[in-house]
Amino acid sequence: MTHINHEAIFSDETRQFVTPYNPAPGDTVEIRLRVLKNDIDSARIHIRGTADETVRPMHKLEDNAANPDKNTAPDGLFDYYTGTVAATNQPLRYYFAIQRGEEVYYYNKAGLTVSPDAAYNFRLAPGINIPEWSRGAVMYQIFVDRFKNGDPTNDVVNHEYAYLGVTAKPTPWDSDVALFDVCNFRGGDLRGIMQKMGYLQSLGIQVLYLTPIFVSPSNHKYDTQDYDYIDPHFGTIVDDGGEPLRFEKVHNKHASKYKHRTASLANLEASNALMVEFIETAHLHGMRVILDGVFNHCGCFNKWMDTQGFYKNDETNTDASQGRSPYPPGAFQSTESPYRDFFIWNDDGTYDGWWDNTNHPKLNFEDSPELCEYVFEIAKKWVSPPYNADGWRLDVAADLGKTREFNHTFWRKFRDVVKAANPDAIILAENYGDSSSWLCGDQWDTIMNYDAFMEPITWFLTGVNKHSDESRPCLKNNAMAFEQAMRYHMARLNIHALQSSMNQLSNHDHSRFMTRTNSQTGRVHTVGPRAAEAGINRNIFMEAVVFQMTWPGAPTIYYGDEAGVMGWTDPDSRRTFPWGKEDAVLTELHRNLIGLRRMYPVLKSGSVEFLWNNHGFISYGRWDDRQKIVVALNNNAKPIEVALPVWKLGIVGGQMMQLLVTCDDEFHRDCIWHTVTSGELKLTVPGFGAVVLGQ
Repeated sequence: MTHINHEAIFSDETRQFVTPYNPAPGDTVEIRLRVLKNDIDSARIHIRGTADETVRPMHKLEDNAANPDKNTAPDGLFDYYTGTVAATNQPLRYYFAIQRGEEVYYYNKAGLTVSPDAAYNFRLAPGINIPEWSRGAVMYQIFVDRFKNGDPTNDVVNHEYAYLGVTAKPTPWDSDVALFDVCNFRGGDLRGIMQKMGYLQSLGIQVLYLTPIFVSPSNHKYDTQDYDYIDPHFGTIVDDGGEPLRFEKVHNKHASKYKHRTASLANLEASNALMVEFIETAHLHGMRVILDGVFNHCGCFNKWMDTQGFYKNDETNTDASQGRSPYPPGAFQSTESPYRDFFIWNDDGTYDGWWDNTNHPKLNFEDSPELCEYVFEIAKKWVSPPYNADGWRLDVAADLGKTREFNHTFWRKFRDVVKAANPDAIILAENYGDSSSWLCGDQWDTIMNYDAFMEPITWFLTGVNKHSDESRPCLKNNAMAFEQAMRYHMARLNIHALQSSMNQLSNHDHSRFMTRTNSQTGRVHTVGPRAAEAGINRNIFMEAVVFQMTWPGAPTIYYGDEAGVMGWTDPDSRRTFPWGKEDAVLTELHRNLIGLRRMYPVLKSGSVEFLWNNHGFISYGRWDDRQKIVVALNNNAKPIEVALPVWKLGIVGGQMMQLLVTCDDEFHRDCIWHTVTSGELKLTVPGFGAVVLGQ
C-alpha cells in the first residue's frame, strides 16, 4: 500500500463522481474515481447486485476531459478513471479495484484496503425520489407546549382532567420541569409559533418539524387520542357562538373529563382551521412544515381503546332519542368492540403496550385491514389540501408491526399513499441502527441521524452519551474513534438519504448538548436541574454548531439550543424557550452559520473528506467544482498549529479566506486571508475553537 498514494484516492456518490446523480432504472451511469497523477496502472469497478457480482473495466480520462475546471483537478495532480454501470430496479453496491504492477488494492468508503469490507461499499439506488427542498435544508424542531404561548384562552385549566394518576394543570413558564411532567402545561401553541415566524425566518430556518399536535391528554402528545384533529389546547377553544370559553364554567362542569374540553366539534373544527392558517403562514415565510406521525401506538384515551369510558359515557354526544352514545364501544369497554382487533390482547385480558406502557397501546396492523386503511387516510389527509403539510416524521418507525416483513410492507403502502397525495412530501423516520433496508426508494426517504451524527460528535466533544447518563473518557477527543464511527455509519446511508438526514445535537428525547459539554452524567431526579447548568463549556457547544452546519445532511436545531437552553435528558430537555433571556452570541452564531450555508451551496451537496485528525482535533473539506470549504475543530484547551493537506481538495496554491472562527465564548467574521503553499494550509486553531475557511 505504501507504493500507492492512498490519500489522493477518492470517490463518492455526489454529482462530481456519479452521472446521472439520481439515475432511473435502465439508465447507464458513469462513475468516476480519482487517483494521484500517474500513480496506478489500471482500475476496475466491482458491482454487486442482489445475488451476483460483475466487474467492469475503467479507462483513464484525458487531461482535458478530466480537468474542465482547474480548481477541481489541477494539471499534474490527479488522474480520473471512469466506468459505467447499468442501473436496474434494484439497489446496487460497488467498490473499486486498483492495480499497480503486481499489487492490487481495493477502495470503498473505508478507504484503501487489501480486502474490501462489503459493509463500506458505495450505494447506487436507482429511482429514489427524495424532495429536493430537503437536501441540506436547515430544520427547526419545536416541542409545541414549550415554545411560545400565543393564545392564553386555549390554556389548560387547573385540574381540568386526570391522566396517569395526576391532574392536568397550567404551570408557570419559567418553572423547573418536574420529574413526572406529563400533565404540566406551559401553554405553548400554534399561535405562539406563528407570532415567532419572523424570528425563525430571520434565523434562516427552512423547515419546521413539530412534535405531535393531534388531540392527546399529555403535553408531549405521543399518546394520540384522535388523529383527525389538532388538539384545541394547541389550536382554538370556542363555545358554540365562537366566543372564548369561560374557564371557571368549564372547570366546574367538566373537571377530569379531558375529552369534553378539547373534543367538542366546534373546538376541533376551529383548531383544524387554524392548522390551515398555520401552514399557509409558514409557507409564506418560506418554511415547510413536517408533522409527527405516531402510528406504532396510540393513547389509552383513544376512542378505539377508551380505557376511561369517556366515549362510552359521553353525555354531550349522546343521541337523546335513543339514549346512547353515537360512538361504538372502545376495545377496553367491550370484547365486541369493532376496534378490538386494533390491539393485541393477552389471555388475561390485558393488552400490549409499547415498551409495556399501558398508556401507549400497541397497534395491531396485521390483524386489522381497517386500521391500516384508516392510518393511510390520515397520512394522506394532512399532506393534502386544505392542510398541505410537507411530510411526516415517523415515530419509532421500525417498531411498527409484529414482524420486519410486515413493517416493510406497511411503509411501502404508506409511501405510495403519501407520495400520490403530495409527491413533494418527505417521509423521515426515527430509527436507531442500520436503516438501509428502508432507504431503497420505496419506503422512507431519510432518517433522524443518531448513529452517523449525534452519537459520534457527542462522544468526541464531550465524552458522555446523548442522554448524559454514560461516560466514556476514552472516547473524548478520540479522533480515530470518531472518524471510524462516522465512516462506518455513513456507509449505511445512500447519498440521498444522507443529504436529507436530520442532523441534531439535541432533541426532546435526549439531554441538551449544552449540558453535555460539562462531561458529567446525571438526570434531573439524581442531581437536580441546576446541575445541568454547572460546568458547561460554551466553546465546545460552538464547535458542535460549526460541525452541524458544515457537515452533510439537514442541520436541525432543537428549539432553544440557539438561545443557550440547557437540561438533562427527557423530561428536563423540554424546558421552555427563554424569550427575553436568550444568549445573543449563540443566536447570532447560528444565524451567521446558516448564512454561510446559503452563500456556499457546497455545504449542502459537496463531497466531504477528512484532511488531518489528531487527539482532540478534526479537520475536513467540503468541495465541488465551484467551491471549497475547510473546517477545523480543536477540542483541546490550548491552540494548535497545523498544516492541513488541502491538496486533497484540489487546492495547491493561492489563498483561502477565513469565514468564521469561534473562541473565548465569541465568534468572529474578520476577513483574514491564508496562503496555500504546495498544497498545504498553515493556520492556528484556538483552544476549544473552530475555524471555517472558503475559496
